Amino acid sequence: MIKPSKLSLANLPTPIMVPEGLSYSRAHTKLYIKRDDFTGFEMSGNKVRKLEYALKQGIESGAEVFITCGGIQSNHARATAAAAARLGKRTHLVLKGEPKDPEGNYFLDVLFGAKVKFISEEAYGSRRNEVMEEIKRKYEEQDCKVYVLPEGASNGIGMYGYFQAFEEILEQEKEMGLTFDAICVTDGSGGTYAGLYAANEYYESKKKIVGFNIYDQNADGRKRAGDIIREGMELAEFGKEISMEQVCITYDYVGDGYGIASDEVIAFIAKTARETGMVLDPVYTGKAMHGVITEINRGNPLLYGNVLFIHTGGEFGIFPHKDRFI
Repeated sequence: MIKPSKLSLANLPTPIMVPEGLSYSRAHTKLYIKRDDFTGFEMSGNKVRKLEYALKQGIESGAEVFITCGGIQSNHARATAAAAARLGKRTHLVLKGEPKDPEGNYFLDVLFGAKVKFISEEAYGSRRNEVMEEIKRKYEEQDCKVYVLPEGASNGIGMYGYFQAFEEILEQEKEMGLTFDAICVTDGSGGTYAGLYAANEYYESKKKIVGFNIYDQNADGRKRAGDIIREGMELAEFGKEISMEQVCITYDYVGDGYGIASDEVIAFIAKTARETGMVLDPVYTGKAMHGVITEINRGNPLLYGNVLFIHTGGEFGIFPHKDRFI
């Protein structure tokens, strides 16, 4: 298979560690964590892996401005703004919510020089792509080439960020002398899960790829992952079909919705920080890791043996919630 070309923005490979001090039932499971929050300070987390492919495609098209969208504390938006600044390009962000004093990821968006348009939660849900196209047309009227990235860079080209990450994990298994039986990851816009799942099927690794949705209780993760994978397959000569029969995404840890963390999740994040020195965030990894530990303690048969949790970053998102920790 010939994958699309990419930029080199992330610090790779990211390490795999045993989370010493983390409390969970150990009878049938050993938990490991892949620290994709170590991909780089400004572009930390899973987003930069996808951006390496998406921004490369944009640059090859001649783009000077990158347009994308997300919540006000979007890690993807912040990583896009940082990467574009590093590449000498501009960014225009469409963010969900009301303008606030810059804090966390939004502060970094401003620091990196991104232009920001805020739209309501309702408008974001129904017409964010339309809004981005309107912004694109205005730039094009000024003879400025633009590249639009979907939410989370979760599309066919972005999928290859975690297809490659899976290949990286296979190499690390050889170095460590072990095999992971399951890989767990936060599932939001779907691109990270889709890349891991597609690679697992392609290499016939027979691992369980378990997504913990933090976004939408009513989302159809199987369809979304399938759509992304099919789009990605059109960009490379896969040479085989990818079955979606083994997709496994749980929605039990969405809580009250995207960006809303329960007191239980906040307490879990604080406890994890004290016990391990590792920071999770209230939007993504806090919910997902809480779900992983809960399911291990319940004896979930999907999470037996060597289980790898991918820490997808998002630490900057903890700062707007600081009052809940103090």
